Amino acid sequence: MSQETESIESSGNIFADLDLPMPEEIQAKAALVYQINQIIETRKLSQRQAGKMFGLSQPKMSALVSGQLSEFSYEHLIQCLNILDCDIRIEVIQKSGHIHPARVTVVASEAGI
Repeated sequence: MSQETESIESSGNIFADLDLPMPEEIQAKAALVYQINQIIETRKLSQRQAGKMFGLSQPKMSALVSGQLSEFSYEHLIQCLNILDCDIRIEVIQKSGHIHPARVTVVASEAGI
């Protein structure tokens, strides 16, 4: 017996596809946490070392590493990246037309990692 699998094209934001509230914010936070974790891994920092740098307890550091996004504000994530010696640039672009909803995008430079 063969079962057919239905596929649906992604919108480009898995959180929107899952119909979660505020998907753009979740996706942006996820991208920031991803960058933090990449830098921690590249620099071979332990969770304890990174937590000490960020002023986070072990449970909070574990939450950060595991991507528990609701635990952290944008400001806190940006502060962590600054502590890791990363510059942050926020660019506001007035969109023309209403082809798609407004979005937040995080773009990382490989140079600092």
